[in-house]
Amino acid sequence: MLKLVDCNNDNYKNKLKKYLENDVLNSTTRSNLVRKIIMEVKKGGDKSLINLTKKYDKNNFKNIKELEVSNKDLENSVKACSKEFLKSTKLAIKRIKSYQKKLLPKNLLYKDKIGAKLGCLWKPIDSCGLYIPGGKAIYPSSVLMNAVAAKLAGVKRIVLVSPAKDKKIRYEILASAKLSGVNKVYMIGGAQAIAALAYGTNTIEKVDKIFGPGNAFVAEAKKQVFGDVGIDSIAGPSEVMVIADKFCNPEWVAVDLLSQAEHDEDARVILVTNSSNLINSVNHFISKYLKILERKEIAKNSIKKNGLAIKIPNLKNAYKIANLIAPEHLQIIIKENENIIKKINNAGAIFVGSYTPEAFGDYVAGPSHVLPTSGNARFESGLSVIDFFKRTSYLEANKKSLLKVASDINNLANVEGLTAHALSAKIRYTKSK
Repeated sequence: MLKLVDCNNDNYKNKLKKYLENDVLNSTTRSNLVRKIIMEVKKGGDKSLINLTKKYDKNNFKNIKELEVSNKDLENSVKACSKEFLKSTKLAIKRIKSYQKKLLPKNLLYKDKIGAKLGCLWKPIDSCGLYIPGGKAIYPSSVLMNAVAAKLAGVKRIVLVSPAKDKKIRYEILASAKLSGVNKVYMIGGAQAIAALAYGTNTIEKVDKIFGPGNAFVAEAKKQVFGDVGIDSIAGPSEVMVIADKFCNPEWVAVDLLSQAEHDEDARVILVTNSSNLINSVNHFISKYLKILERKEIAKNSIKKNGLAIKIPNLKNAYKIANLIAPEHLQIIIKENENIIKKINNAGAIFVGSYTPEAFGDYVAGPSHVLPTSGNARFESGLSVIDFFKRTSYLEANKKSLLKVASDINNLANVEGLTAHALSAKIRYTKSK
């Protein structure tokens, strides 16, 4: 069950040091293989995509046209889904759109003290590629979290790639793409899909930015193509931290931890508490519910490998553990939570109270479930509509306003040895000889 780590205010950093050394995404062998795949796609285009899809996705497509899902198939996928799924999907889309609308950036223009007009202009990126996993599980919710925000931002071309099974993508993925406004869907996965989005082929047009999680090969491919194309982040294994006191329901906490453990064998689940009784009870219910999970072997391996119960003397210091680990998901289930919440600086998303399970955020709350992992919440935010925009600075000086700072431009440029910079301001007020 959960491995116990007993900490105090002085030793918690040293005790958790090994746990924080997450090298899941670092592999020279994997890196070299991904580099080779990317080069194959860049060189061979469509033909290489067909060959790599056969080799790694185990799908033997005859030609490149078979990789694309037709508009008719997208429309039919909606009809093929259950009424319950469509109802919930449409609710999720509505809530995601409602939340993301409130985050839409606004252009800024103002006149400053010297009379110059300054500001910034927000423009959507022209195109984006969405990677949706299709290996160990399917994630139509990830389609919604990415595509709805992209569409709302005004992205003109939204391309989705996902590995197929037996030359088919599940109806739920396709229906979510159709309902969210995706323009093109291709049945490719892995590093070869990332390479196709980044560099394009005769069939697949390159995109400006790539979004979406994937396995370690996808993460490595995104890392390698970054610079030639934009990326959202390098996503590692999913993780949840639950800060809980003796008054919480241990059965609920156990299931909340399992809801992350069932994602991936490398997923991390962490309980922080000051109660030994709670830890024992949570372990009991983890054992109970592991038996009924559809993905019990994955969850079992995750708990065994990365399950942690951190016992601390006083819960008022739990924020220190959270800020050190910077979890993707942070659930706070304690009676007096306000002071802790104020001190949390590093978390992808905070879920407050007994009735806010992480699954609420995964599906229907509104904020995106695409969040920073592997401690990246120290410097990174969760996905939002803003990620589908780029900001352009706006500068407009006139004769009077530039004159007021021309000497300052001259002073600073001369220190840097940039004569033309200095002259570019000065010359506007110097008569030609």
